[in-house]
Formats: sequence, structure tokens, C-alpha cells
Amino acid sequence: MVYVSAGQYDSWWFGVAWAGLDFVATAIGSTRDSAIQTVQRCVPEGVKTHLAEAPSSFVKDAVTMLGELERGNEAGKHFTLSAEHLSVPLRRILTAAAAIPIGYVTTYGNIAVASGSRARAVGRVMATNPLYPIVPCHRVVGAGMSLVGYGGKQDARALATKLSRLQAETRGVAGEKDVDVPDGLLTVYPTEWVVNEARAQEERRLRAVEREAERAATDRRQLRLF
Repeated sequence: MVYVSAGQYDSWWFGVAWAGLDFVATAIGSTRDSAIQTVQRCVPEGVKTHLAEAPSSFVKDAVTMLGELERGNEAGKHFTLSAEHLSVPLRRILTAAAAIPIGYVTTYGNIAVASGSRARAVGRVMATNPLYPIVPCHRVVGAGMSLVGYGGKQDARALATKLSRLQAETRGVAGEKDVDVPDGLLTVYPTEWVVNEARAQEERRLRAVEREAERAATDRRQLRLF
């Protein structure tokens, strides 16, 4: 049986789904009900859940950890995943992605290599992220340091939110490094690389807009000559 509950830390509510002392899913919400509903959706299909009205000591400790993670304090991050309710590939992907430290990003492909999976599978997991904020899915980017998507969306608003979060996490680190994960090594890169690439893309977009405006103005002048 998987139990579900929620607790508040600062202004956030965190939903927790667990079995024994192992996590099945975690989620954030603006209210207790929204946190519970979100974490229930993160539980694998077919797994029965039971709502625990009174948070246990496990849940209280988990909520404190989740709240600190949301604040950006990762010193106390610790977790084990339920082997009974989560598949081996999913556990490997989540564990590898959870290892991305603040101030760094990595790619879908790198997580796939470190977890023995495929980039497309990693993308599906990150789009729904059933272990937020233990897994910082906003730190997973495309192979060319492009933002790609966020929260399962690829629109401008989602990408702007992702970029804003990454800008707040820049730490001025010098270069890439390898992080130990259970199934190998995960290569991570300074967050600044993504921020710089986003700035470069915006500059290229603006130059393209300017060139198009100049061409349109030239075409209008030429038409007036005839």
C-alpha cells in the first residue's frame, strides 16, 4: 500500500507518497488539497493509495527537506525510492537527475547515459517529474544548452520561467564536471552556459527581426518607384 499525505513549509504545501521509508512520489502545491491531488497523479498507474489524514514523522521530515530544497538549500537532500512500486528504469532516471547540483545543468542525453536509458525516456519522465523538488527538472536542458521545454510545455512562457529559475541559480562555477551516480557518472555543466546560450539565441532572433524589417522597408521603397 502507498500512503499519501501533505504538509506545509513556509507558503508551500508538499504532497508525499510513500511506502515504508521509501518515496514513491513528491509534489508541490499552493494548498493541501492541490498538493495531495498532484502527488496522487504522480503515483504509477494501477498502484493503490490511501490518504493518511495525520502526517507521520516520516512525512514531517520529508516536508522539511522538500521545503529546504525549494529554498535552494540542498545540504540535507536524502531519499530512497520504492523498489516495489517504481520500475528499475524509472528509479535510475530519477536518481541520476536528482544528482544535478545547484549551479549546474545537464542534458537529457547525459542522464540517459548515466542511467542506462534513452534521452526520449528521460524527456518523458522530466515532463511530468513525479519527484519534485528532489529532482530539479528545470536543470535538464537540450544537447546544445537550449532550454527545450519545462513542465511538459514548450511555449515562450514556460521557457521564460525555466530560464528565470536557472538565472537565479548561477554560481560562477568554472567548467563542467562529473558527478557520481549509482550506475556511473553524470556530466554536468555550469548554469551560465545555458543562460549565455539563451542570450545569444535572443540576440540572433532580434537581428533576424531587424533584417526582415529592413527587407520589408526596402521592398516598400522599391514599389514606390514604379
